[in-house]
Amino acid sequence: MTRLRPGRSLKPFRRPLLWSGLWCLAVAAVVAASLAPPPPLPPVAGGDKLGHLAAYFVLAAGAVQLHSRWASLLGAGLGLVLMGIGLEYAQGALTDLRQAERADALANTLGVIAGLATRLTPWRDALLAVDRRIPPSGRDVDP
Repeated sequence: MTRLRPGRSLKPFRRPLLWSGLWCLAVAAVVAASLAPPPPLPPVAGGDKLGHLAAYFVLAAGAVQLHSRWASLLGAGLGLVLMGIGLEYAQGALTDLRQAERADALANTLGVIAGLATRLTPWRDALLAVDRRIPPSGRDVDP
């Protein structure tokens, strides 16, 4: 039997809790923005779908920055896709000012796929490079 060890899926950051926490805050911001009343903006053709795609791209690309293992990364990607679908359902079921749209769920999914694809680029370790350039403080603990 394989024993799971927490923290093995993350890249070797000096500040893993900081980066993981910021990613979780970004996820929470997307959830909050999805369920809050829409801002009073003039309608732009396709602008809503581009916003969905961009938000989920950023979340998935953030997961690429955090995770070193494909299995963990794919789990995060699947979780983001399911979150996007669930939020679309929640918009239709729980809010009066928003409605569920399949096209939004598709845009979310395409954003996740595009974000996960950054794993195949040289930018996949950009956050790790930033983390290593920030001088350690006395409170930092190696994982």
